[in-house]
Amino acid sequence: MGCIIGGLAGTVACCFGSAACSLCCACCPSCKNSTASRIGYALMLVIGTIVAAVMLDPGLRDTLDKIPGLCKDFLGSNYQVLKTEQCDNVVGYLSVYRVCFAMAAFFFLFSLIMIAVKSSKDPRSGIQNGFWFFKILIMVGICVGAFFIPRGAFGQAWMIVGMIGGFIFILIQLILLVDFAHGWAESWVGKYEETENKCYYFGLFFCTAVFYILALAMVTLFYIYYADNADCKLHKFFVSFNLILCVIISVVAILPKIQEHQPRSGLLQSSIITLYTMYITWSAMTNNPDKTCNPSLTDIFTPSIINGTTTGGTTPGGGPNVQLAVFDWQGIVALLIWLFAVLYSSIRTSSNSQVGKLTLTEKTILQTDTDPLTGSDSSAATDGGEKGQNVYDNEEDEVAYSYSFFHFMLCLGALYVMMTLTNWYSPSSDFKTLNANMASLWVKISSSWLCLTIYTWTLVAPIILSNREFN
Repeated sequence: MGCIIGGLAGTVACCFGSAACSLCCACCPSCKNSTASRIGYALMLVIGTIVAAVMLDPGLRDTLDKIPGLCKDFLGSNYQVLKTEQCDNVVGYLSVYRVCFAMAAFFFLFSLIMIAVKSSKDPRSGIQNGFWFFKILIMVGICVGAFFIPRGAFGQAWMIVGMIGGFIFILIQLILLVDFAHGWAESWVGKYEETENKCYYFGLFFCTAVFYILALAMVTLFYIYYADNADCKLHKFFVSFNLILCVIISVVAILPKIQEHQPRSGLLQSSIITLYTMYITWSAMTNNPDKTCNPSLTDIFTPSIINGTTTGGTTPGGGPNVQLAVFDWQGIVALLIWLFAVLYSSIRTSSNSQVGKLTLTEKTILQTDTDPLTGSDSSAATDGGEKGQNVYDNEEDEVAYSYSFFHFMLCLGALYVMMTLTNWYSPSSDFKTLNANMASLWVKISSSWLCLTIYTWTLVAPIILSNREFN
């Protein structure tokens, strides 16, 4: 076992260690230092998310009770109460808040430390690209300390911070999705021009049609299950209003005037934005505390039948049904989109991409041919052949991305995943006392409107600001 752990540690150190470490091993393909570091930080965030998700296991608390001397002790009643409270802190939604607090604090700290780093000659660049063992220790230390924060108002206060951070990260996800769509369209159109293979054009048309069909299917389901009741007028407004806005942006994207100034725009991007907007609308409606307007997927597909009447689930006391499932489909989809955003921002380095505009410094670096879909650089193979199988420094003259903003984006990502894992509910260690809140509903639905506004602005900005250059 020790050899296995040592081998894994060596592999991680080789792939994501400092330049000195990378010269000593050849276990990974040649890779830019900037890309390797971002992937390393992204993996730290993903591993932390997995740990937080494990703490949501409803059976974890019972398992802790079965460990002798851990949660139950025979030294006295006062000590027993203390041990029980400590075990309660490591399970439930509040434990997710503590783990994600540690990740957010770590990345925010590094965001402050890395302000104004210009090149790898800056001593702070060595901290950014190396010392991974110590950075992991720091994150673990913050995480351990977070579990000693008294309950008090911590949960409610941190939920507000999480909502704000999650709101901003939803907008960043939109920018990343638009960039992905632009890169996708340009890649396939470019391949068609090179090979004259019409399969690429048909592929774009097919994918665009699929996205629009999925969006329309979601709208239909919304009207049937989330806006059918007379008391669900707010949901009817959300669905109808967002549907109208999506139709408008789709029309605007293909107007001749827009195409003249913004040749990159098209229906593929609009279809992705439409589907994303409908997802956010669905996510918002699932936070409505009124269960008549917010049925769970279990209620939708397996409704209970009492005396021949189909009903939603209710508790024996007649109150609204409390969903005890740790994850639902909305949360799973959210985590997949979040994972895409984090990894895509880590490998996408083209200076003319939206990711580049988000994370590059004031002087953009001219990158060579970068694949819009995979983020791979055609120059990597050449440089790798010269440098050998290692992580090589490509930031001697200037950093390839803003260290500070990248960490800030991961900080927001930690807050977003915290809210996603907890289904945007009020924090609690008791799974039976979870409750949705209208605040999270309005945060999500307003973010959908702001997303559509931002996308519309990217279309009309070249016309309004004709004296500026938009690439």
